[in-house]
Formats: sequence, C-alpha cells, structure tokens
Amino acid sequence: MSKLLDRSPLSPTADLKRAGLKVTLPRLKILEILETAEQHHLSAEDVYKALLAEDTEIGLATVYRVLTQFEAAGLVTRHRFDGGQALFELDTGDSHDHIICIKSGVVAEFKDEKLEERLREIADELGYELRDHSIVLYGVHREIES
Repeated sequence: MSKLLDRSPLSPTADLKRAGLKVTLPRLKILEILETAEQHHLSAEDVYKALLAEDTEIGLATVYRVLTQFEAAGLVTRHRFDGGQALFELDTGDSHDHIICIKSGVVAEFKDEKLEERLREIADELGYELRDHSIVLYGVHREIES
C-alpha cells in the first residue's frame, strides 16, 4: 500500500513523517523534486541535476541513498525498464502501466480498464486471484519515427 495515498501535494514533511522517515533537508528537497517534476520517471542523476539547478548542494551519493530509503519506505517505486538505468517515480497507489520509446527513452504511463478487466479474466481462467501486474510496452513514438 502506498504511503502517499490520499496525501496533500503540498506536505512533503507530512509525507516523510507518515513514511517513518526523519525530516532532513536532503529528503525534503528530493521529495519536492519528485513531486513537482514534469517527467514522472527520474533517474538519480536527473534528481541530482535538478538539485544543482536549484543551487542545492546535495551529493549524488546522498541522492542515491535517499532514493533507496524512499523505496524501502514505500514512497517511490524503482523501475529498471529492459535492464536499463534505474528510474524512480512517486508511489501514489494507482495502478498503471508503461510504454517506452526505444529511440528517445521517454516513458509514458497509461491505464486501460478493458485491459485491466481482461487481465483479471485471464488470471481467473488459470485459477489465480490477480494481486498485481506489470506491463511495459516498447515502441517508437511517431514524432521520433518521422
């Protein structure tokens, strides 16, 4: 269960406390970047560059350490799409899948109720109760292809 479910987007301090983490400047800054980033899937290096752009002096090793702590606390999900670089996204508790442009590396999220229902049907047909799933599609975005 997500630690960020039903949270106020303006309460990073409360988010950290709810997750059982001490409130520190590096944790606050990194959580704020994750919450406000235009791109929902960020590498540790992306977070580090955003901190540098804000003139915040937090080292790359600290960024990695904090992201790992966030993952352990349920604040973020770590993805390794096709064995590539680890990307982090806030765990908001919603179920969604991903599609990745194999040329640009851009990750997009999608949710399809028909697909979700079909997955439940397949699991049921095979005698399973579906608890979770992960679907990652790979393709080339039409803007890149042309």
